[in-house]
Amino acid sequence: MRYRPEQHLRRQGDIRLLREQGRRMDCGAFTLWWLERPQDPATKDLVGPRVCVVASIAAVGKAILRTRAKRRLRELFRIHQARVSPSLDLMLLAKSGAVRHDFKEMERRFLQACARLPALRPAVTAVPVVASSVPGAVQEQVTQVNHRGTEGAESKA
Repeated sequence: MRYRPEQHLRRQGDIRLLREQGRRMDCGAFTLWWLERPQDPATKDLVGPRVCVVASIAAVGKAILRTRAKRRLRELFRIHQARVSPSLDLMLLAKSGAVRHDFKEMERRFLQACARLPALRPAVTAVPVVASSVPGAVQEQVTQVNHRGTEGAESKA
């Protein structure tokens, strides 16, 4: 899966809210902060989980180490973003172990953390229409759509 630009958690207010109201999990090489984002009624589709990756000089070290740590954490998220509910904002805070630890170990810890996050909401699926509950003219249209698999079937109204 691709890590799209809409999934970058960038606004300072969103990051501050995540730090103040969010929950955190220590995962050894990194700390995962998460907060459930309220759904905007105007926007029915969520882009997906949003993420912010942070690596400080004090925690990780020089620029090359910070860049490597952030790249590894972004890759963890990119690979396993399907395991995170689309309504969540995440912040991955790198520690010194983010560069030293084996990637497989970090991946294992990230998956354990994802299992403890709020569950994915079930997707909205179409409810099949029972033909006997539909009035006559519409019933023929529903039958045609269901049997032919085409939309916009002619109605005999």
